[in-house]
Amino acid sequence: MTYHLAGDSTVAACPPEEAPMSGWGAFLGEHVDAPVVNRAVGGGTTESCLRDVWPALLDGVADGDTVLLQFGHNDQKQPLTLGARGGYTRRLRRMVEAVHARGGRAVLCTSVERRRFREGRLVPSHGDYPDAVRDLAAELCVPLIDLQGFTAWWYEDLGEAASAGLFCHLTPGESARWPEGLRDDTHFWAAGARRIAAFVGRGLRGIERRDGHLPAAGDPRAEPAVDRPGAAAGAAGPTGPLMTTAPRTEHP
Repeated sequence: MTYHLAGDSTVAACPPEEAPMSGWGAFLGEHVDAPVVNRAVGGGTTESCLRDVWPALLDGVADGDTVLLQFGHNDQKQPLTLGARGGYTRRLRRMVEAVHARGGRAVLCTSVERRRFREGRLVPSHGDYPDAVRDLAAELCVPLIDLQGFTAWWYEDLGEAASAGLFCHLTPGESARWPEGLRDDTHFWAAGARRIAAFVGRGLRGIERRDGHLPAAGDPRAEPAVDRPGAAAGAAGPTGPLMTTAPRTEHP
């Protein structure tokens, strides 16, 4: 099984000269147990993906593979052709249906949120696009990883000042790549991208029902036997393969 990623710069692995800027897809491999093929591209839209990336990506999808799709940052800049309830969702639908035809699983992701605060509260920046993805996932009965909801909560929970450390902020002279400094509240430093990748990895575990075989905490059938203070040796009680009673002591 392989994970395939399609998306924009917030998913993509950035070139070395832009380090430590990174999209979350660059670190997903640290949180899953299968290979990751990251075909996300900076500036990518659903339209450019279908034109430039999708044929090769789809050709590599085998039965049982998973394809994660996260677009919206750049689609929203083309509302006439890639409107949230128009060209954008039509193209996402085409991708999902193509993945299913190959025997793969498609996972839709809402866009990671931008960091924009007003009076201490985060201001959502994607309009109807996240809701359009949520509705499409429900309509097509495909899994959803709600990165917009998660990141909006995360930034606000950290607060305006602390959340700045997740993003590409540089003072003048701090980097030869950006000599005049940088204040980018869309793209992440590696530390921020890693945390989002961890959330995606945990989401995939849930989608794949990876942990349901583990015993439920508190289930006495699954808990190892322990000595209970005050319990009399040989006292009557439930027994079974995972429960024992203390051995009876025989007296002459």
